[in-house]
Amino acid sequence: MLKLPKNFENYEEARREGFLKVKALKEKGTPVVGIFCTYTPIELIHAAGAVAVGLCGTSDAPIPDAEKHLPKNLCPLIKSSYGFAVSETCPYFYFADLLVGETTCDGKKKMYELLNEIKPTHVMHLPQGQDKDHAFKYWREELIRLKEVLEDKFNIEITDEILREEIKERNRERKILLDFYELGKLNPSPISGHKVNETMEALGFQFDRRTQCDFIADRTRELKDKYEKELKGTKSNRPRILITGCPVGGVRDKVLKTIEDSGADIVAFENCSGVREKATLVDETMDPIDALTEKYLNVSCSVMTPNPRRFQALDEMIDEYEIDGVIEVVLQACHTFNVEAYNVKRFVTEKKDKPYLYIETDYSKLDIGQINTRINAFLEML
Repeated sequence: MLKLPKNFENYEEARREGFLKVKALKEKGTPVVGIFCTYTPIELIHAAGAVAVGLCGTSDAPIPDAEKHLPKNLCPLIKSSYGFAVSETCPYFYFADLLVGETTCDGKKKMYELLNEIKPTHVMHLPQGQDKDHAFKYWREELIRLKEVLEDKFNIEITDEILREEIKERNRERKILLDFYELGKLNPSPISGHKVNETMEALGFQFDRRTQCDFIADRTRELKDKYEKELKGTKSNRPRILITGCPVGGVRDKVLKTIEDSGADIVAFENCSGVREKATLVDETMDPIDALTEKYLNVSCSVMTPNPRRFQALDEMIDEYEIDGVIEVVLQACHTFNVEAYNVKRFVTEKKDKPYLYIETDYSKLDIGQINTRINAFLEML
C-alpha cells in the first residue's frame, strides 16, 4: 500500500485531492515520470507505459524550503520546483518513479544532482547548438539512452511500432492544442490570454490524455462558435499583445492579469507556456528515433546558440496574430533569456517596428506595483 506524506492532513483540499488522484493511478500499476522541459521526448515516456507530468514549480510557497539548500539569487522556477520536492508538498513529485531532466541551464543541472538524492533522476545532456551534424548525432544518443533507462526501469521493451503509435497520438494532441492557442488569431479573441495559460497548465495534471484532448477540442469549438455568433465583425480596439520569454505560470496573475485588466488582450504566447514545442509535428514517415531527435532538437529555446528559430517564430506570429506590442517576461537569474532579450528587442522594434517591453521578475509580490506602473505606461504608449 502506498503511503501519503506524514503531514498530508494539513494540506489544503486541492492538494490533498492531487495526492489521492496520483496515488490511485499508481495503485493501478501506472508508472509516473516527472519532467521539467519541452525538450523531453514525451513519446518515449508514453511508449514505456508511463504518464508524464510537469514538475516545474509555479508558486513562491515552497521557496523558503528550497533556499535552505539553494542560493537566494536563483531562478524562482528552480527554487519552487526543488522546494516542492524537499517539502513533500507536490503529489506528482512524491509519487514519481523517475525524474527526467535536461541541461537547459546551469541552475537546473546542479539542482538535478540534489533531486537525485531524493528520487532517481535521469539527465539528458543537450547539445549547445542545432545546425551541426554532430549535434543531431549527440542528441540522438541521448534519446537512445533515455529509451534504455525507461526500458530498464519499467521492465518493458519500447518497439518501433509502439513508438510510432505514440508519435501519431502525440501529433494529434499537438494539433488540438495548437488549434486552441490559435483562437488568439481571431479579432477579437473569444478567450483571454490569462485563461488560455491557466487552462493549459491545468491540463498537465490530467492523466486521461484522450479525455483532456476531447475537452480542449470541445472548448475550441465552443469558442469558435461564440466568435461567429457574437464577435465576428466587431474588431476590438484593445492592443493585441504577444508574450515571449520564460514560462509564465508562476507570474500569471502578477503579469498576465495586470496586462488584460489594464486594457489589452494577450493573444499569443511565444514561450514554453505557449506554441514553442507544439508548432512543429514529428515526422511520421521517418525512423522514429531519428524523427524524435529532429523534432526535439529544433525547439527554439534561448539555451541554443545561435537561436534563429525563435526569431523566425516571432516574425511569423507577430504577423499572423496581428500583434500591436510584444512583452518579454524573464524570470530572475534566467541568464540565457536575459541576454537574448537584447536581440529580441532589436528584432521587434527594428525589424517588425513594434513596441517592446521587458519585465524581469520572480514569484514574490514585492514588485507588483512597479510592474503595474510599467505595463500601464506601455499600454498608454500603444
